[in-house]
Parts: sequence; structure tokens; C-alpha cells
Amino acid sequence: MVPRKADFASPVRERRKQQRMTQAELSELVGVSRQTIIAVEQGDYAPSVYLALKIARALGGTVEELFTDEAGDRK
Repeated sequence: MVPRKADFASPVRERRKQQRMTQAELSELVGVSRQTIIAVEQGDYAPSVYLALKIARALGGTVEELFTDEAGDRK
């Protein structure tokens, strides 16, 4: 069974909320638009390695923790 988009729990979104950070604040920290953060969180946009590293650092995590495929396998 393929998870529906609404069932997709974004590790980026969860970590951002734990940090009490808005999408706008994260986007400013990593130098992208708020719309880019939204797309990353929704799984509609796969960030470059450079952007994934910046997001992970801004959220105090690792790329491996925050960016997984929908099946949960680490990429």
C-alpha cells in the first residue's frame, strides 16, 4: 500500500516544530523561499545535497535523520 500524501509525516516538519521554528524562519536561515520549505516538507521537492545539509544543520539534525524515502528506507 502506497502512503497517501496526507499520511506522509515529514521529519523536517516534525523537527522544525520541535524547535518552535516557522517555515519562514527556516527558509531565511537556509537561504530559500518559504515555498521551497513547504515543498520539501510535503515531499514535492527533493533538495540538493547542499540544501539538505543546510536544513539539517539549521534544525540540529543529520541528513540521514531528516531525509528518508516514503517507505522509511534511508537513502
